[in-house]
Amino acid sequence: MKTSIKHITIACTLALFGSTAFAAPGISSNTYNAAKEQIQSAYKVERENCGSLTANAKDVCQEAVKGGESVALAHLQWQRTATVADQRKLSDARVEARYAVAKEKCDDVSGNAKSTCTTEAKTRHDKAKADLKMNKEVAEARSDAEETKHKADYKLAGERCDTMTGEAKDSCTATAKARFGM
Repeated sequence: MKTSIKHITIACTLALFGSTAFAAPGISSNTYNAAKEQIQSAYKVERENCGSLTANAKDVCQEAVKGGESVALAHLQWQRTATVADQRKLSDARVEARYAVAKEKCDDVSGNAKSTCTTEAKTRHDKAKADLKMNKEVAEARSDAEETKHKADYKLAGERCDTMTGEAKDSCTATAKARFGM
């Protein structure tokens, strides 16, 4: 099992940090498609490697590979767009991949231990999802606060310019508009 996880880690590293990993946001369609094919090929090999395992070890391996592929593809999409939405999808993919593997590992035990394991996995998942939600809300609140501050600073600059006359006022107004992007 450790060998398989090591292979998965290597494949993830190659897929995520290959030639396209450090590309600037907005990578070309050709680069994106090539990287996507590379990721899918790497994970296909890893899925086949899981076939040599038996019982739940095989299932855990398959979930790890499936989750790794999902994370790698989400990371690639985020590299392509560099949007906050895709960054959140990447974070969500990581959380879901960890949860799927943790749930599958619980099948190795039975009875009360399995119930406890499943509850623990679900609890960690719920906490991670709550953290993602909180981070989203904090980011939105910061953005709103920055926008409010920016508008207030522009309004103050405009009022200062209003105390001036003629060319000085025109220059002040132009400078304020340029500074605040209004």
